[in-house]
Amino acid sequence: MPKQRRTFTAEFKRQMVQLYENGKPRATIAREYELSPSALDRWIKQSQTSGSFSEKDNRTAEENELIALRKRVQRLEMENDILKQAALIMGRK
Repeated sequence: MPKQRRTFTAEFKRQMVQLYENGKPRATIAREYELSPSALDRWIKQSQTSGSFSEKDNRTAEENELIALRKRVQRLEMENDILKQAALIMGRK
């Protein structure tokens, strides 16, 4: 049976990062609180770079640009499909 995905509050993440910064070993924190080491590493990195645990706040400028470009491509493709349909309808009349 697969494990249920757990969610953690920003306050809990902050407390775990604080434990690490106060000198408690990473492995001990992960074992005591049943956390994956990669999650703890990600929280530490996010805390050090932006101070926020939100993925949106931790994106690079390139990632933000890529997301914006993907949205624009999707919108343009939708507009193109609408124009194609309109051309077909006008061609029938």
